[in-house]
Amino acid sequence: MRYFELFNLPAIYDVDLKQLNQRYLELQRAVHPDKYAGKSEREKLLAVQKTSEINDALAVLKHPVKRAEYMLSERGVDIRAEQQTLQDPTFLMQQMELREALEDIQHSSDPESEIEAFEAQIKLLDQQYSAKLANQLVDEDTSVLEVAADNVRKLKFIYKLREELSRIEDNLLD
Repeated sequence: MRYFELFNLPAIYDVDLKQLNQRYLELQRAVHPDKYAGKSEREKLLAVQKTSEINDALAVLKHPVKRAEYMLSERGVDIRAEQQTLQDPTFLMQQMELREALEDIQHSSDPESEIEAFEAQIKLLDQQYSAKLANQLVDEDTSVLEVAADNVRKLKFIYKLREELSRIEDNLLD
């Protein structure tokens, strides 16, 4: 099943989330299992399966990293289950520095302003990698798609940092 086709959306990285959610609701209404209450067991089962497929597709298309991984896999570059490490020393050094800054937040005299500053830095990195991906994921050139795969790997680091920041923020503000 092709997720973009299912939702009748263009296969681009910058998905219109409002339109995605609207199409999701339309699809769910069309195949909702309650509509099949009086139908055969086979029809009920198909409705439940279709609902599950729609939910899976929504989860992938809503999340930028999952969406990018899906788009790459559709073009023959499947990195969803890989454990490959990045070979970009500049990026890895930046990640080490960001992790140190993240650790320092917990010991800061003004953690709220440190959290804000760190969030702004993460948001900027997210925007930069997302902008690159938006251009790379429409390309059919294998070398461009390999660079896109590296950018997805980098974006995964950014999302992990965001999750860790959220945990730190929860701990500090409790």
